[in-house]
This record gives sequence, structure tokens and C-alpha cells, in this order.
Amino acid sequence: MSKFDEIRYFNDQEVNERLQSIARDPMMKAFMNFTFPDTDEQVWLEQFKNIHSISDFQHQFVAYAVRQILAKSSDGLTTSGFDKLDKNTPYLFISNHRDIVLDTSLLNLVLLEGGYVMTASAIGDNLVRKKFLNVLAKLNRNFLVQRGLPLREQLTSSQTMSEYIKEQLSQENRSVWIAQREGRTKNGNDSTQQGVLKMLAMASGDQSLTDYFKTLKIVPVSISYEYDPTDSLKMPQLLAQHRDEEYIKGKNEDFTNIISGILGQKKRIHIHAGEVLDRELNEIAATIDNKNKQLQAIAQVIDRSIISNYKLWPTKYIAYDLLHNTHTYASEYTEQEKQLFARRLEMRIDPSDPVSKEYFLAMYANPLVNKLKIQENPEG
Repeated sequence: MSKFDEIRYFNDQEVNERLQSIARDPMMKAFMNFTFPDTDEQVWLEQFKNIHSISDFQHQFVAYAVRQILAKSSDGLTTSGFDKLDKNTPYLFISNHRDIVLDTSLLNLVLLEGGYVMTASAIGDNLVRKKFLNVLAKLNRNFLVQRGLPLREQLTSSQTMSEYIKEQLSQENRSVWIAQREGRTKNGNDSTQQGVLKMLAMASGDQSLTDYFKTLKIVPVSISYEYDPTDSLKMPQLLAQHRDEEYIKGKNEDFTNIISGILGQKKRIHIHAGEVLDRELNEIAATIDNKNKQLQAIAQVIDRSIISNYKLWPTKYIAYDLLHNTHTYASEYTEQEKQLFARRLEMRIDPSDPVSKEYFLAMYANPLVNKLKIQENPEG
């Protein structure tokens, strides 16, 4: 028994048996029919017998699935910043979080095709309660973030996860992906939760916070979708918060969000890899003594990187102009793009409800608003 057994992904020697355990699941059939629509079931069932590592599974199946998602539900994926990374170095990628499955899947496709170290990726255990999803996640190098624990167990779980992430980076030479916050950003305001950084710091041992964070080689990642395929699905929670009501998830809500994110139209997608945090950590160490204030400053550095490198698609400018009833950014989009967005707005929410309309538009406009704030205050 390893202390990581409750959260870890599968070892390579476990892969074949675990894959065979879900090979005939109806959801696997649906997954494979989507990925290889012209291939007979017996062909891939036979191929599964030769899968003996996570790398095999990712190269021969998962990468094809992600490319199919891009082909069928987007107008392509572009990237920037990755050329500054070393191909043999493991990094801790901390990214904004918009889509449950795609954020990390798309990043890993970029890493795979570029010859970089692929990631072990954090995923909430609430999202993989179904056996098929749990096994599939661990076959794709996902490790579990345990949700809904009592406070004492939560602290123990955070300590274990912190040590696991450290082990992946320092001993396994494995990059790690983690979202900057628990749960997806619903309102377009990408901000790093200090709790995430506190968890990462729990394995620092005798090292100072900033020295330890330098060893993690933190790379902020900005993921930008032209259209969010789950935009309307995020509205009920936003409206409940507006009414100061408790929001209770529907029974299959997470699964619906996963499928909608995969199959829904995204148009263009861009991923930017920021620069490794190093100089900024030295400056924080030199100017701030208090650990909590250091965590706050590190969160701000990550936020500034993610927001300033976030690709602003025409939809962000259109939403801003519609929200404020202006033509300030009319040069950033065409009339056709504006009409398409307005039609989407009408189809996905009740446009006669001013609160719904405001929240929907703000969801798209806030990345622009936040970038403007950074440009107005470049020193932070």
C-alpha cells in the first residue's frame, strides 16, 4: 500500500487489466465510435490487448479523440509561449479553468505533439464517480482531488496531494497540471485561489516558500475559447448567486457539462504558456516576510500572467460593447461576427431578462475588462 493509492493514476503494469475492465462498457463503445467512426468494434477491442502503458493509450487512442473533438467542434487550436520551455523539464502548469475535460486534454495534446513532458492532471473525485469515468481518467494520468471531506480529513488529503505533486515533479520527472481554483470559472474572472497555493506549499519541508516554489517551475497557462460551449449551463449558478440563494447541482449536471464541453461548438481556441516563475519569486522573497502575504503576491503574479496572455477573441469585444451599449471595440469584430454572437445570446438565454443578459455578456466581456485593468496598472 502506498500513501498515494487513494488518489494516484494507474501504474503501467496495471493499465492493460484496467482497460480490459471497461472495454465493453457502452460508454467506451460511444467513445471509440466518436474517435474512430469507421472502425469495427472488434478492431479496437483487439488493439486494446496491446496497450500496456499510459503512453500507449494516450498516443494510440486519447490523442486521436482530442483531435476529433477539435475537428468536429472547433475552428482550430493555436498556441504561443511553448517554445520557451525545455522539452525534457517537468513543469507545474497552473491554468485558468473553463472546461472540465478539455483544458487539460488540449494542453496535453500540445505537449505530446511538441515532444514535451506530458502532465499528471488533477481532477475532482466528484467528477469521476461512475466506474467508467474513474478508470478512463486514471488511464489518462489523472490523479484525484478529494472533495467534500470533513476539515481534519481535508487537511490530511491536501498534505498527501501536495507530496504527490512534489514526487511527480522531482522524482518521476512528470509535469503536473492543476487549475488555479477549485471548480471552473463561471463569470470569466480568472483568479488564483490562495488555498491552491497553500496546498502546494504543504510539501515544502524546511525550504522557504519562495525557494520551494522555484523548484516546482511554475508555468501559468492561459486557455481561451472563442465560444464557451457550456456558457448557458453556467448561468443557473450565477443567477442563484445573484439572488443570494444556495445553488444545488442537478444529479447528472457534471456529466452534462463534460459532454457539452466536448461536443459543443468552441470556434477558435488558443493556449499560451507563460514564463516560468523565478525572478518574481526572488522579488517577493526580498520584499515580503509574511507567508500569507507572499502567497497573496504569488497568486497575483499568476493572475497577471494568465490575464495578460489570455487571447481576446472577437466575442469578448462584442460582449463588452453589447453590455455597455457602445461601439468602443467595433474595429475588433465584423458585423457578421456580432450578429452570430447576438443570435447565440438569444438562443441560449432569455434575452428579455436583463439580469440573465447582463451575466451572460459579462461572462464573455470580463477577460477584456481584467486585461484593461492590468494595462492601466502595469506595476500591479
